[in-house]
Amino acid sequence: MAYDLEKEKKEAIAAGNQALHSLRTAQENLNSARNWGIWDMFGGGFLSTALKQSKMGDAKRNMEQAKYDLHNFSRELRDVSVSYDLNIETGDFLSFADWFFDGFIVDWMVQDRINKAGGQVAEAIRRVEYILGELQNY
Repeated sequence: MAYDLEKEKKEAIAAGNQALHSLRTAQENLNSARNWGIWDMFGGGFLSTALKQSKMGDAKRNMEQAKYDLHNFSRELRDVSVSYDLNIETGDFLSFADWFFDGFIVDWMVQDRINKAGGQVAEAIRRVEYILGELQNY
């Protein structure tokens, strides 16, 4: 079977677009968690904690999906002889501590984690967008 560069590029672009979708969904959920986190830090109570936790859980699942999608994108890029490092961290969001030791310091620590995760997702989005742009001009 002959190597079809255009077919491989299309597959890589599709995989990149899927990764972008997962990353953008994670970003939306992190932004929502960040907003609920701010409310929680200033006395939002159980409801704001519950909503923040829900959005953090959604974002973590989205980030795991994005990690899977980024792995597929990397594999597809190798098929067109392009190699990029596309790792993102999906660490623990301190959710246990936030639920059981709810207070300003723990809320601030969780908010910091949300912000860091948001920065990682934003950087991954920029990298995937750049690679897709390069790929389309390849």
